[in-house]
Amino acid sequence: MKQHILLTGCAGFIGSNFVKTIACRDDIKKKYSFHIIDALTYAGHFSNIQNEVETNSHLSFEKMDIRDTTGLRQLFEKHQFSGVLNFAAESHVDRSITNPNIFVETNVLGTLNLLNESLRIFAKTSAFTYLQVSTDEVYGSLGLTDAPFTENNPLAPNSPYSASKAGADLLVRSFNETYQLPTITTRCSNNYGALQDEEKFIPTMIKKALNEQPMPVYGNGKNVRDWIYVDDHNEGIWCAFIRGKRGQVYNFGGNCEKQNIDIAKAILKKLNKPESLIHFVEDRKGHDLRYAIDFSKAQADLDWTPKTYLDDNGLDLTIEHYRKRWS
Repeated sequence: MKQHILLTGCAGFIGSNFVKTIACRDDIKKKYSFHIIDALTYAGHFSNIQNEVETNSHLSFEKMDIRDTTGLRQLFEKHQFSGVLNFAAESHVDRSITNPNIFVETNVLGTLNLLNESLRIFAKTSAFTYLQVSTDEVYGSLGLTDAPFTENNPLAPNSPYSASKAGADLLVRSFNETYQLPTITTRCSNNYGALQDEEKFIPTMIKKALNEQPMPVYGNGKNVRDWIYVDDHNEGIWCAFIRGKRGQVYNFGGNCEKQNIDIAKAILKKLNKPESLIHFVEDRKGHDLRYAIDFSKAQADLDWTPKTYLDDNGLDLTIEHYRKRWS
């Protein structure tokens, strides 16, 4: 008998790629039925997964917001899930600065709703796993010479977005400690790849470059990010869900630290566009200087390591996707 798994937020960037590259694998189709919910806000589009849902009987979709407590209760009772992978989140830092309330409502209270319903199911069965997809931003910012984040770093979020994700992570931890709900939390570095929202850095840079428009780069462009290809991240999430130790946190990074200005220049070079398109703009409030991830725990426990690197073919694959999408 197939296990029924709830996937939240999987019409967005990371989740839709999870549906395409993980949930639709032949070996996984045989064992699992995935029920996808998404509120379909500005960053979630059913078209991202429409073909997969319509052509795979083990996938189903329903428009639903994780803030909808009644809808979630009915969904959990109907399907008696054996697991939840929570991709759903408000994730745009700039939007969190102008409207932090929705970030708390979705990322904190929405997560609490999922945990409450998971606990109700767990009370009836011992076979249950809740996985929270989080971010390295909960750790705060690193100096240029600091060691990368490990799972033991204290949480020190600097934006309303990262604070809301840290709050959700702490709720997940509390449900494991207090109620023994089997939980796993994953924290990733900056993702890139297909189907990312146009407001994010790399899609913005590509689109502006293709149209020969000014490419807005915050401050002096020297903020450093560790870039992970979305398919590598999703493989890590699934490894953690299947093989991870309950109650643990796993970091996933791309082993690829780059200054923002260098990413912009690399995109321009690949598209044969002039660097004069780069336009420095007023820096973001509370802009973290550097993120970097130590993923040695994931390597040891999950036998996971990134396979696609930005400097090899990761950026080329991403540019080609958007070139076709916007042509």
